[in-house]
Parts: sequence; C-alpha cells; structure tokens
Amino acid sequence: MSAYKDFQKANDEYVANFGDKGNLPLPPSKKLLIITCMDARINPYFHLGIKEGEAHIVRNAGGIAKEALRSVVISQRLLGTREIAIFHHTGCGMVTFDTPQLRDIVKESAPGDAELAQAVDDIDFLEFKHLEESVKEDVRFLQENPLVLPGTKVTGWVYEVETGKIRLVA
Repeated sequence: MSAYKDFQKANDEYVANFGDKGNLPLPPSKKLLIITCMDARINPYFHLGIKEGEAHIVRNAGGIAKEALRSVVISQRLLGTREIAIFHHTGCGMVTFDTPQLRDIVKESAPGDAELAQAVDDIDFLEFKHLEESVKEDVRFLQENPLVLPGTKVTGWVYEVETGKIRLVA
C-alpha cells in the first residue's frame, strides 16, 4: 500500500484544527535555523519544543552543514535568522558506508549505464565515521564560512534516538 493514500485524511484532520496559522509571518520568530538529519525517528518540533512559525528546519542525510549552506544563506539574508543549531544523532546511517561503496552499489544497479555512473561519481555523499567530531566539524564549517553572517551563534548537538535526550557538544 502506498503512503500517499493516507495524506488526504490526515490533512483533513490538520485543516480542522489549523486555526490562524495562515497569518504567521514568513520569518521565524525565534530567528533560529536548525539543521538536522532526515531520519524518520527524529521530530525536532517535539523534542525541542518548537512550534510552527518559530524556526526554520533544514533536513538532509546526516544533518550536514555543507549540504544545508544554500538554505542557511537564504534563511539568514532574506528571513533574518541569527542562530543555527546543528543536530546529528546516534544510530545514524551515515556512519555505515563510505562514498566509494555507495557509488558501487548505484553502478551495480544498472551495469553499463555510463550516464548513471557519471552522475553518481559527481556526488560526495558526505558520510562520517565519528559522531561528535562530525558535529564539531559542521560547527567549524559554519563559523568559518564567509557566507554565514558575522556574529551568528552556532551550536552543535547530538540527539540520542534511544532515549530522546539531546546533548551539547560544540
């Protein structure tokens, strides 16, 4: 069964309680941008107590700052965010492979497809081996990046999928 078949019913329930959310301003009220992983076990709205309209949340595989940079620039320069919190998490799939291995998996799915091979060779999957060090590297990347506004507060965190707890690491 396809997941999309549940969308309409869930949306109908959401709309029934939508209230005045349509009047929320475009810039996030907390001036906060959160970068976190796309992992389906993570719900930053709940575990951080964030409500709609309060923060931008950028999600990608691993919660990698380099991949989120385009969104950071837009969020800061056009929508006023001045604080960034990076969240990586325990049990992340990004520690289970490396780029050459994933490239081989993709190429093996379509042997002889030169276009697919070239396309996957152009991607750095930005995997990491050490959780806390990856958080610290992402914090450094943003702190040193000339595209991030001077004075931006950047913090780095680990979310524990086993307990729901968060801890500050940078």
